[in-house]
Amino acid sequence: MEGVVPYIVAFGSIVITLLILQLDPLRGIPGPFYARWTPLWMIYHSRKGDMHQKMIELHKAHGKLVRTGPNEVSISDPGAVKIIYGAGSKFRKSNWYSVWQGHRKFDLFPERNELVHRAQRRLVSGIYSMDRLKRLEPYVDKALIVLFSKLSELGAKSINMGLWAQLFAFDVIGEVTFSKLFGFMDAGRDDGSFGQIDAALRSAAWIGQVPWLYWAHDTLSPFIGNWLGIGARHGSLRAFAANEINRRKLRGSDHHDILEMLMNVNREKPDELDDTAVLSMATSNIFAGSDTTAISIGALLYYLCKNPECKEKVLKEATEMMKQSRMDDIVPLAIANKMPYLQACIYEALRCHPAVGMSLPRVVPQAGIEVDGQYIPAGTIIGTNPWVIHRNQEVFGEDADSFRPERWLESDRGQLERLFFAFGSGARVCIGRNLSWIEISKLVPSLLLRFEIELTDPEAKPRENCWWFVKQEGLHMTLKPREYAG
Repeated sequence: MEGVVPYIVAFGSIVITLLILQLDPLRGIPGPFYARWTPLWMIYHSRKGDMHQKMIELHKAHGKLVRTGPNEVSISDPGAVKIIYGAGSKFRKSNWYSVWQGHRKFDLFPERNELVHRAQRRLVSGIYSMDRLKRLEPYVDKALIVLFSKLSELGAKSINMGLWAQLFAFDVIGEVTFSKLFGFMDAGRDDGSFGQIDAALRSAAWIGQVPWLYWAHDTLSPFIGNWLGIGARHGSLRAFAANEINRRKLRGSDHHDILEMLMNVNREKPDELDDTAVLSMATSNIFAGSDTTAISIGALLYYLCKNPECKEKVLKEATEMMKQSRMDDIVPLAIANKMPYLQACIYEALRCHPAVGMSLPRVVPQAGIEVDGQYIPAGTIIGTNPWVIHRNQEVFGEDADSFRPERWLESDRGQLERLFFAFGSGARVCIGRNLSWIEISKLVPSLLLRFEIELTDPEAKPRENCWWFVKQEGLHMTLKPREYAG
């Protein structure tokens, strides 16, 4: 009898496995074998930093639906994407975002309660509107003057343009938020903040796949200390913001920067936007606003250098527009907005290299959803990866893998914009989008007017690390000052 026991156990295991498979509502959705049983597949690729490219590969192999976890599905179906992320959507953010929010009561990006998010966003949305941010254009100009001065000092030698884009974006955030540059461009380096942000991003990317681990760590942290990068999400950045807020309270200011606008709302509605909420918004400006903009600037410059005919078109457009306006200084936003080819290049660069490289996970509501003939029940985590949807040939054409700005100048642009996910979509679109667009629109043509820019090694492909944001490492360019009257 003892010799028969292993066979009985094996047979029983097979039966149990078959029963589980039969009861599994997602069993018909293809994907990595281990992903259907455990979140370890998601954890592995989140830590490795290749999720953006891996998801492109899987969707090319399996189609519009890919199973990425025991209860998680990635989609690339344009119709479903509009339902999930469109206006009035009942698909709420998943627990992945709870790792970002922690115990903070006011945090727009990770807030999962739509009623709370709507009320909070309503308080501050006017501050980040394009009309309001246009008033801060002189603050951006101040940072641009410093950038061009420092780049001119470096002369015609290879520089890490990805680093300088981030130094610039950080200093802009300091100027528009606190009327105070961080001084990173002057120093040519940061103060350790970049490493702190990277550590938080890398940690949250994988911890978000198992949020219970974050909360267990949170409970035990008074006894074991902090072992997670996301546990120190703000650190010195939050301390800097708190110090600037305290100074502003003591001394006041006639500067109409973002902090002053936040504090005005605080004075009018202290019960709705309290001191902690002001601090949260100011800190989030620094944390998120610098990285996304720097990545986008780097991507645009990279694609323009890889496609010199596009770069020349932008330069020609900028030169003609500035001559017509009889201006020879930094390109004003009003002119940049009237440069259709520049704007098309920005859209195309951010389509080819969106800052976010992981799925934007949502929870399927009570009614469930049918995608590509497959019913997906309530409670399932479902989402689309910007890198995947931006390469959907149904939407962006058979050349979706190529950099072709002209697609944004064609008649069906509206459809392209509806599935443009560089800043998210719908009611949860990034609140800092307008500021980022202002910086990119002004910097790139102004830079091209002043410098001849080329990749130091045209054959070298920058390394991409996807830890929520997809950063390019080794974006080396050679800048040669050109004759310019500015």
